[in-house]
Amino acid sequence: ILSNVRHTYITPPGTGFLPKETAEHHRKHILRLVKEALKEAKIQPDELDCVCYTKGPGMGGPLRVCAVVARMLSQMWKKPLVGVNHCVAHIEMGRIVTGARDPVALYVSGGNTQVISYAQERYRIFGETIDIA
Repeated sequence: ILSNVRHTYITPPGTGFLPKETAEHHRKHILRLVKEALKEAKIQPDELDCVCYTKGPGMGGPLRVCAVVARMLSQMWKKPLVGVNHCVAHIEMGRIVTGARDPVALYVSGGNTQVISYAQERYRIFGETIDIA
């Protein structure tokens, strides 16, 4: 992991994550975060292998914002575009940081839940709920 910059969206007390407001937060901060990540990692776009984005599950608005920006960067930088499972992306970061080889995870968020395992270089989803967040 060469960079892990972020701008955390903190909701007003008692409101939770609302799709419109969360998408607006993403729109407001995403380009600056991309620039900061490249700077912190000390790399240029031509050194990247691909552009990844989370394609779901999750709230449509925020996912769409990131997909549009990822598609734009992919085209500008002439890099392949790779959509990844939102839950698996979180688990993969944990797997990299902890060194876990074949984890079984119960991923629980405000909008979805998945029972996922990793074996033979693949993730398998054994069960999930996709809730309306």
